[in-house]
Amino acid sequence: MLWGQHRNRGVDHAPCAPFPLPRRLSLGAASAAYQVEGAWDSDGKGPSVWDTFSRVPGTTFMGSNGDVAVDHYHRLEEDLDLMKQMGLTAYRFSVSWPRLFPTGRAPLNPAGLAFYDRLVDGLLARGIEPVLTLYHWDLPQALQEEYGGWEDRRILDDFEHYCVTLYRHFADRVTYWVSLNEQNFNLTNAYLLGAHPPAVQDRRRFFNANHIASLANARAIRAFRRHVPKGQIGPSFAYSPAYPLTCAPADLLAFDNAEEFCNHWWLDVYCHGRYPRVALRWLEQQGEAPVILPGDMALLAEARPDFVGVNYYYTLTYTDNPLGGETLHRINHSGQKGTTPASGVPGLYKTAANPHLETSNWDWAIDPSGLRLALRRLTSRYDLPLMITENGLGEFDTLTAERVVDEYRIAYLKAHLIACQQAMADGVRLLGYCAWSFTDLLSWLNGYQKRYGFVYVERDEQGGTLRRIPKASFHWYRQVIASQGESLGDTPLS
Repeated sequence: MLWGQHRNRGVDHAPCAPFPLPRRLSLGAASAAYQVEGAWDSDGKGPSVWDTFSRVPGTTFMGSNGDVAVDHYHRLEEDLDLMKQMGLTAYRFSVSWPRLFPTGRAPLNPAGLAFYDRLVDGLLARGIEPVLTLYHWDLPQALQEEYGGWEDRRILDDFEHYCVTLYRHFADRVTYWVSLNEQNFNLTNAYLLGAHPPAVQDRRRFFNANHIASLANARAIRAFRRHVPKGQIGPSFAYSPAYPLTCAPADLLAFDNAEEFCNHWWLDVYCHGRYPRVALRWLEQQGEAPVILPGDMALLAEARPDFVGVNYYYTLTYTDNPLGGETLHRINHSGQKGTTPASGVPGLYKTAANPHLETSNWDWAIDPSGLRLALRRLTSRYDLPLMITENGLGEFDTLTAERVVDEYRIAYLKAHLIACQQAMADGVRLLGYCAWSFTDLLSWLNGYQKRYGFVYVERDEQGGTLRRIPKASFHWYRQVIASQGESLGDTPLS
């Protein structure tokens, strides 16, 4: 397979010295169905919760939605040809559950499955490894209406049936699979912040829905072992490593609380099959612990993944938050730098600006060393191979004279790829790196203004021609891929 495993190269570099990436390490890019495909009701597709939610006034930036997105559904061959031109060796994409099952369960929509046949076959024909994500937030609206989606255990059977349909169909063509993408980020926004569908703000409902999603992840992995015995599967986790603001004991305790509640709460379940004891005890005392039924923990324990997918964008810094302290949760969706307030959980932690780091216009800390730290922490705690399933910079890009010169994105990606090299020298087993994203796409709540892609798509919140224009970063990444990282010292802009 094109996707590789870390090999000890025996190079006598110091741990922090860059070195070429392993020759079998895949360098790719990523996307998600709702954010790129469009064709929201074409060829028998049913509505997702995002198709419904984005139509509610005030939920997204300027009312943007994925009805058309960047029209990847109708421009598949053009996009695949651009991937080959770039030299990608891997492409991570997600399947839209309601495109396959418009009502969430049988009958199957043949036209929906045919689209993913064309995508997978097109990737393989161009020498690109497909990395298939089973769930990237687009729950069928029918299941949300029928029983409340992730809040009801009936979803376990429906999700497993959906997964098994894909396993049986693609087992001979797809080796690498991602189960749930960013369960932590999606459900936090959906059930704590009220910013994703179903727009709830209830801590008890959050922890229960999250527990059911963890069981669904475990069921998906257990079924995978039966149907794709030669494949590999793991969840993708949005990992923002915690830092203490100062060395004051209260800040160190806040940092430890944040790491337990914001990271280990999911990762320990994925990799060890259990919740972190201190966090679970605190939730029990607050009356917020999830409802755990007989057999739940045994299921979680038997579903250890083959790897952990890491979606890394930034670190977060924490300080003490006494009882009665900061609880505000508001996210910068405008790109107006400096507008993100502190947020936290009274008695546990609250966020603080890190004085040592620059930030993007969306107030995301730019911290390549944080990626190295993330990979090291995960390796030491879980001892599993890792896959960078997302890493990228969302910014305002400007098309001038048919060019987008995004040096800032090149600098960001270069620094993070060097951090990957350093982490591998530290002993991290890195399977691959998928930058976010291949083309510009819809940012869920930020519209089309926040651009991540190597390929500029000419559209905004009002629409556009959807022309594809490779950016400077496209040509730079092509050279990085061709040299397997040996060209990281070069930054061509044409």
